[in-house]
Amino acid sequence: MSIRFRHSLRTLLPTLALLVQVPGAAASTLNQNASWTIDRAGTTTKFRSVAYGDSIYAGYNGSVSSAAKYAAPTVNAEYLAAQWGADIESVRRTKSGAVASDVYNNKIVAERSYMQASNTRVVTFEMCGNDGLQARAAFKSQTGTCNYSRMAAAESSCKTYVTAAMDYINANAYPGVKLKVISNLHYPGYAVDTAQSSCKDASTGATVKMQDKFLPSLARMNYMMCDVARQKGFTCADNFAQYMAADYDANGDGQVDSDGLRYVAGESEASYVARITSTLRSTIRDANTHFVSSSSSYDYIQSDDTHPTYNGSTITSGLFGSTTGSGAARYSAFSGGKSPIWNQYGHERIGWAVSTYNPSAP
Repeated sequence: MSIRFRHSLRTLLPTLALLVQVPGAAASTLNQNASWTIDRAGTTTKFRSVAYGDSIYAGYNGSVSSAAKYAAPTVNAEYLAAQWGADIESVRRTKSGAVASDVYNNKIVAERSYMQASNTRVVTFEMCGNDGLQARAAFKSQTGTCNYSRMAAAESSCKTYVTAAMDYINANAYPGVKLKVISNLHYPGYAVDTAQSSCKDASTGATVKMQDKFLPSLARMNYMMCDVARQKGFTCADNFAQYMAADYDANGDGQVDSDGLRYVAGESEASYVARITSTLRSTIRDANTHFVSSSSSYDYIQSDDTHPTYNGSTITSGLFGSTTGSGAARYSAFSGGKSPIWNQYGHERIGWAVSTYNPSAP
């Protein structure tokens, strides 16, 4: 081993040690960009779909050098290719571990050129997950009297940067863009958060069930994302509803449980939060066991209890570079607008949720 290589390795190792902490560390971030084109037989026409976000859209899988090939944005690209009869370039400009301000400033704004290309037809983004996760981690570490200010700050920051992101995309995306979508948040670790806090509420003097504090906060963020989207010409892929309840009527109220949790355009925040945290709370289930029928379930969350599961192989994305490549779609047609595995993996479910808004033509 050369002296230069040993020196480079010693320099690199501390960086690796920091970056592998991405899911739980407040300051650890990792750029994970990729471009994968769904190459459809018989056509050379190519359109672009651009996705900005954090580790969810990145397809994070615990590695600092690879990510899921079929993360949600690329899953949607397969739907687009089939609908439009064209090649679709799925561009992911993502940063694992990034809070909303980071995604906004260093991805959406700093890398706006990707959505300004003249063949861009779809722009989608997601953010705020790390704001919530960091606030939750800070709360769990508290002793003494509970301080809820960090959760309130996460909600405020989320609203600020989601609104700014939509305004910026509206002002800067290629004028021919046909679809703009935000994806909201699932609740990772829902079952774990049935535990009591180590701190005590100032009013009651008792510890609090952490789920009782985190769920309303998450509901307010998700409502805000979908309602601001309604006001600004975006659509909202409601991932909370897609992940957190069964795909059949488990409580006998006459509606599929996952449909019951969905944001309803024009409803008030109070109505939405009450429905999620009270009226239909009994239908919410941890996404590690997502029931698609009364007798069949799939795991939507990886072993880190945070990131979505995925189908297929990985691509280089992260510390050692990023993939730019192409390949045929796994499925060339979709019966009823759904792939055969649309509800079997977390990323497949998000990609399908985004695809339900795809326009019929580019």
